[in-house]
Amino acid sequence: MVGISRLCCGMEEPSDRLRYRPFDGPPRPVVVFNCTRRCNLRCAHCYSTSTDASAPYELTTDEARALIDDLAAMGAPVILFSGGEPMLRGDLLALIDHARQAGVRAVLSTNGTYITPTLAERFGDLALGYVGVSLDGLEATHDRLRGESGAFAAAMEGIRHCLTAGVKVGVRLTMTRRNAGEIPAVFDLIEHEGIPRVCFYHLVYAGRAAALRHEALDAAATRRALDTLIDRTRDLHARGRRVEVLTVDNHADGPYLVQRLAREDPDRARRAMELLRLNRGNASGERIAAVSWDGSVHPDPFWRTQTLGNVRQRPFSEIWTDGSIPLLAELRDRRGRLKGRCRRCRWLDVCNGNFRARAEAATGDRWADDPACYLTDEEIRPDAPSDLPPV
Repeated sequence: MVGISRLCCGMEEPSDRLRYRPFDGPPRPVVVFNCTRRCNLRCAHCYSTSTDASAPYELTTDEARALIDDLAAMGAPVILFSGGEPMLRGDLLALIDHARQAGVRAVLSTNGTYITPTLAERFGDLALGYVGVSLDGLEATHDRLRGESGAFAAAMEGIRHCLTAGVKVGVRLTMTRRNAGEIPAVFDLIEHEGIPRVCFYHLVYAGRAAALRHEALDAAATRRALDTLIDRTRDLHARGRRVEVLTVDNHADGPYLVQRLAREDPDRARRAMELLRLNRGNASGERIAAVSWDGSVHPDPFWRTQTLGNVRQRPFSEIWTDGSIPLLAELRDRRGRLKGRCRRCRWLDVCNGNFRARAEAATGDRWADDPACYLTDEEIRPDAPSDLPPV
C-alpha cells in the first residue's frame, strides 16, 4: 500500500506502524484468510474466481481457530477475513471473536450486501478493526462489474450501517478503463457520506481478472489517475476533511508521488522518501501472505498459482519460516533475480520489484518486468536528476 494522504498531507493512522517500520527479524505477515470461495455476486475482476456454490473442502471452524492461534503465537499482527464473500461463512463472527481473544487484529473485506444494522452493531461489540467494502464506481458501473442489479444500493446501505454503529469502514475500488473516469465522483461520494477511508487498487491479472487485462489502465491513464488521487486528497485535507487515501498493488506509485512532490514541496518529498524506505515496497512472501479456503498458503492473495504448503499438513508458522521453500527464499532475496528495467531501476529499494504475480501472469516469467510499472526510462535511470531526494 502507498499512503497518499500520509505522504502528501502528513495524515497519520494507527495502521501506519505496520506500513512504515524497520525490518526487525523473521517476517510476521499480515495474513489474508480467504475463508470461503462462495459469493452472492459474480464480479468481473474477482481474483479468486468465486461462485455461489458450497465448498465442502473449506477449513472447518476448529481448523480456522487453530490457524488463528498459530498466527497469534508467531506474532502476526492482522488477519483479514476475505473470500469470496466472508459473510457467507456461518461461523465468521465466532472466528472474529476468536481472533480478538487471541490478540490478533481482525479486519474484514466484503461486498457489503449482507451488512444489516444488527450485524454492524455486532462488529462494534467484537471490536472489529475495519470493514472494507468493495465499491467499483457509481451505481450503474458498480452493478455491471458486480454482475448484479442493486449491488451498489445494498453496499451503500451496509456502509451506512457501519458508520451509524461507529465501526470504521472504507471503500475499495479496483481501477480499470470502465471506472477510472468516475474517480472524482467517488471522492464526492465518500465526502458526502462521511466515509473515512478509500483504497484504490491497481488491476492484477488473476482469476477472472485475467480476462480483463485489456481493460487495465495504460501508463498515461495511470498517471492521470494518480494525479487525480493526489489533487483530490490534498483538496480534502485543505478543507479539513480527514480522509485516508491509499493505493494498492502498484509500488511505482511511491516513486511517482515523490517525483511530483520534489517539484512542488521538496521538504515533504524528503519525508515521503524516508517513509517509503521503511515500507520497502512489495511485500509478497515477506510481510503479506494468504491462506485459502482449503488451507493452501500463497505468497499473497493474488498469486494463487503458487502454493507454499497447506495448514492442514503443518502450521502456517512452520511453512512461513521454512527457508528451504525455494519461492519464499527467492522473494526474500529477489534483487539479483529481477530482470530488465526492474534490475537497473533507481527506485528498487522502495519498490522491491513491484508485483511478481502480475509479471508472471503477463510474461510467464516471475522475474520479468511488471507490465503495470508506468515510470519512464528517464525516471528510473540510476543517475538521478539533482532535484530528486537520494534513494
